Amino acid sequence: MKSPIAIIPSQTDHQNIKPDLTPLLAPATVAAVRRFHQSLPDYQPTPLVSLPGLAQKLGVGAIFIKDESHRFGLNAFKGLGASYAMATIIARQINADEADLHYAFLTAPAVRQQVKELVFITATDGNHGKGVAWAAALFGCRAIVLMPRGTQACRAEAIRAINDTQVEITDLNYDDAVRRAAQLAAEHGYLLIQDTGLAGYEEIPNAITQGYTTMAAEAVEQLQDRGIAKPSHVFLQAGVGSMAGGVLGYLTHYYDHNPPLTTIVEPDTVACIYQSVQQGQGQPLAIGGNPETIMAGLNCGEPNPLTWPILRDYASFYARCPDWVTELGMQTLAHPEAADPAVVSGESGAVGLGLLLSLCTDPNLTALKHQLQLDSDSTILLFSTEGNTDPVGYDAIVKQSL
Repeated sequence: MKSPIAIIPSQTDHQNIKPDLTPLLAPATVAAVRRFHQSLPDYQPTPLVSLPGLAQKLGVGAIFIKDESHRFGLNAFKGLGASYAMATIIARQINADEADLHYAFLTAPAVRQQVKELVFITATDGNHGKGVAWAAALFGCRAIVLMPRGTQACRAEAIRAINDTQVEITDLNYDDAVRRAAQLAAEHGYLLIQDTGLAGYEEIPNAITQGYTTMAAEAVEQLQDRGIAKPSHVFLQAGVGSMAGGVLGYLTHYYDHNPPLTTIVEPDTVACIYQSVQQGQGQPLAIGGNPETIMAGLNCGEPNPLTWPILRDYASFYARCPDWVTELGMQTLAHPEAADPAVVSGESGAVGLGLLLSLCTDPNLTALKHQLQLDSDSTILLFSTEGNTDPVGYDAIVKQSL
């Protein structure tokens, strides 16, 4: 018997309470972030894929999925955050102005000479580390990447293949690997570039979160190009919640504190944001141990304290999903309805679509479907944040439906 999906509503009164929202994610603030990304080699907006056949089958108005497997040749979105944060660190190292955050300036021979000895260190489940390794190579620096126990060897090898980056698969869970990276940075003078906040460590993870807003800004423009002023629903998967918080924060600002109905989606074995909301104390809750899920990029037991307030106060629902939910999403995108295009979406990329499918087709979830107000007028935006980052695992899953 399949493990069930669980969904809880927000405990924030969105009608009467307007919690504080960080100006770091306002469109005017992050316009500079996007300009930086546009200066990078091979930058182009990733596709926003329409799935009209699937929408018709599910009885909703429209489904759009942002396909981040095309981002910078990295097969995932994480290069957005890593490159922008690294650029801000380099600018600080050479006493440059924020206006100088441009690829041509940051890679000029004189700058490369100043930064060639810099070593960046991070902990990762895979995609963030690959983004850090790629950005370090881009700017002529080096990177060290720690990975948690249970990491698939192919994910480590994909990072090592970039500039011969030093990679260690530790015997730690993700959150302890983050603390180990911070310790090594302090001991050896490395530069920690981590996508979650720690005590006294906020500026860099905030820059990483800002980096993810480029993805949201592109999606908004692409929807508008199709005549859609605002999606009615957004599904955002979360590990520590930096991407989900960044995108939701941007959308909340953009739509004047009235974001689309947003559902935060996590693996059921490591749903730290769901459980933090459920406990009702308003504070983030840490999950210890070594939880297992095929959604490696979401296998994080402690919410980012910097984006947690955004997720707590502006999301509408929180879902915890077993692995079969993302498998359903992966299979559906690989073998699409009617004339819909296929999308290669990995384990951490397809869970939002898998949840939407389940809500619209499982009679046992009809009450939740109505609670989420999913109907023929719904325009749904999802983010496929990775492609087949574990090719063997991906092939095994999508072939199950043949």
